Amino acid sequence: MLIRLNRYIANSGITSRRKSEEFILQGRVSVNNKVVTDLAYKVDDEKDRVMVDEEKIHPKKHLYFLLNKPKGVVTTTDDEKQRKTVVDLIKTKERIYPVGRLDYNTTGVLLLTNDGEFSNLLTHPGNKIPREYEVKIDNPLAEEDRIKLLKGVSLDGRNAVFIKVFINDSSRKNVKVVAVEGRNHFVKKMFGALGYTVLKLNRKKFAGVKADIPLGAYRKLTRIEVEGIYKQYAK
Repeated sequence: MLIRLNRYIANSGITSRRKSEEFILQGRVSVNNKVVTDLAYKVDDEKDRVMVDEEKIHPKKHLYFLLNKPKGVVTTTDDEKQRKTVVDLIKTKERIYPVGRLDYNTTGVLLLTNDGEFSNLLTHPGNKIPREYEVKIDNPLAEEDRIKLLKGVSLDGRNAVFIKVFINDSSRKNVKVVAVEGRNHFVKKMFGALGYTVLKLNRKKFAGVKADIPLGAYRKLTRIEVEGIYKQYAK
């Protein structure tokens, strides 16, 4: 994957990204035996030979997993009540952690990684990462309420909206929504503000990645998927 040189250096653990930029500008960094002083320079994290002060550096290998989270699993790395966690479902010797949260009984797309930058990219509110949910509510969604969800609902003293709201069937109890907020219990609170109770919640997509595997299963994200996320959402 092509990444900025300063990020490559920071990933090696020898210094921070900001300090890495100083190293580059000072001419202390070479790529394939050629000194590079361009902060925008990108390297292939698998093929290029990067040296700092004439010593080769080795960035930490990053892992990226997609889990189709089942019900009854906690979205943490450990649990004081000894409940099963999402990390327990993935077989890896590396320490990984979930990107954001899904409630105990919410199912669907959950990403896990050991890449802090990747996690920050997807959880920072300013990046407006899209999240698509399938929602089952207790009563038919009135058309005026569907419009309210699109125009704005007051949550915790702030205006909140869904980007899209679709009615999935004639009962109007099965709804698909798209949000760019990741506040705790956001979907449930949105419907709750209008008097509805969410009976079932499934996250179908996150950052364009969909649950294309069985419930409870997991897979590694492909290189193309990771690159695509960075390309689309990194500023």
